[in-house]
This record gives sequence, C-alpha cells and structure tokens, in this order.
Amino acid sequence: MAGVLERIRRANRPPFHTLTPHEARLAYRMGAEILDLPRVPLLRVEDLEVAGCPARLYAPSADKLPVMLYLHGGGFTIGGLETHDSLCRQLSLRSGAAVLALDYRLAPEHRFPAAVDDAWAALAWLHEHAASLGLDGSRLAVGGDSAGGTLAASAAFFARDRSLPLALQLLVTPGAAARPGTPSHRLFGNGFLLDAASIAWFFDHYIDRHDRHDWRFAPLEAEDHAGLAPACVVLAECDPLVDEGIAYADTLRAAGVAVQLELYRGVTHDFIKMGRHIPEALTALDACAAAIRDHLKS
Repeated sequence: MAGVLERIRRANRPPFHTLTPHEARLAYRMGAEILDLPRVPLLRVEDLEVAGCPARLYAPSADKLPVMLYLHGGGFTIGGLETHDSLCRQLSLRSGAAVLALDYRLAPEHRFPAAVDDAWAALAWLHEHAASLGLDGSRLAVGGDSAGGTLAASAAFFARDRSLPLALQLLVTPGAAARPGTPSHRLFGNGFLLDAASIAWFFDHYIDRHDRHDWRFAPLEAEDHAGLAPACVVLAECDPLVDEGIAYADTLRAAGVAVQLELYRGVTHDFIKMGRHIPEALTALDACAAAIRDHLKS
C-alpha cells in the first residue's frame, strides 16, 4: 500500500478539491482503472435506462439470475459507469449474480437528495422489472462503495419500509456520519488517499450543512435500524471513514441486523479498486462475492 501511495504522489495529480467538478470527473475517470483489474469479459454487458438514469447490466450467464443494484463511489460528485466498470464485472463474475450499475445524478448540478431519489427509484424499478431483463427480482441486493455505500445503506431503509425483498446490503467503505469528527478522520485525513479537504469539497458540493443530520445522508442518524436487510460491511483500516463504518456495523448489530464485518489492515479508502497491485483487493472481492452468493443463493 505504501508503494501505491508513493506512486500516486509521484504522478503529481492535483487533488480533487483544487479542481472544478467537471475537471475532477475527467481526472477520476482517467485514473480510475489504472490500479484496477482488467475488464473481464462477461456474457452480458448491456447499457439501458433505469428510472430515468443510464445504467449498465452485467451478467455471467443467460440464466434467470438474482441481481444486485450497484451504486458507485465518488463523493456524490464524480464517478460513473466507466469508473466502476471493472469492479462491477468482478462482482458479477465472482458471485454468479447479475449486477446493475446505476449512473445516478451528480452534484453540484443535482444536490441532495437527488442521488438518494435515483437510488430508491432504481431499486423499486429493478424489483418490478427484473423479469423483463431475464432476472429474478425476488432475489435482490443493493451495494455500493464510499458515497455509493451511503446510498446503498439508505436504500435498505427504503426496501424495509416498502416491503421489498432485499436480501443483502453490501457496504464498501461507506460514509455513515453527519460530519467528519471521528479519530480516524484526524489520523488518516492527510496522506492516505482520501484527504479531509476533498471530503469537505465533496460534502459542500452535495449537501447543505443544515441537511447533514438527515439519515438519508448519515444513516447513523436514523431512529430505527431494526428490520433492515443483512449487511456485509467492508472497511479499510487506513481510511478516514473507518470509524463511522465500524460504528454503523455496531449500530446494525445492536438493532438485530445480521452483519458480516470485513476489516482489511494496512489499506486505504478505495483499495477494492486496486486489484492489480493490492492483494487485499482480491480478498475483499471474494468476500463480497461470497456474501452475494450466500444471501441471494446465486
């Protein structure tokens, strides 16, 4: 991991918080798969539209597979189908399930709760229309990394409250708190890939300060976590978000939710997209795939 961080430093790319959102999106897309695994071929890779948003379906076979809605990371401001294409392919290939990646609306053009609304609408659409894609909407999961993990957590509440048959919430290095006030934010807020200044930049583009205690942005703030879908929570030790991820896993457990917590030592935020160089990324991908298989019976 230290070698990867040094390689990133030598590249001398400007931090996201010094760029405009448009510049940051271009920079993230250009660098997103440099450390990621090559795009593995799958039987089905199809672009489509879901609840008014572009989406991409991945499936390793033509069988009637269970399906996971996947929500990409990027601080609600950057990222998209191309930045997370390799990751979604790996999750589909390794789990045997279909993965539907959603290109939800981004801030600052579309501020909170636009991304939440898109995620919820897509999950409802997928449950209702999975059969039209040759998939099994009764075996349904939601997942995401970073900001996408936050959106996936919020979607689990939506599923609970509307009695959707959600079998799993896969939360990879999610944000869960209203503000960056934990010890891990102080310890890993500089020099460990996701810097404090960039977190503030993402938040300021996405959500007004008076809205940051809304549980749709900070799921730790929700009043009732009981009855949510089982969770697989994947965390990185050297991540500003790790403390709130652990706190969220503990909160879910205390509410009676089944939780599988995977904490990877010595790695940073976004490590799961570094499979060319970080062996922990491969281990994490396998853990995610196993959780999808176990809960969706894929």
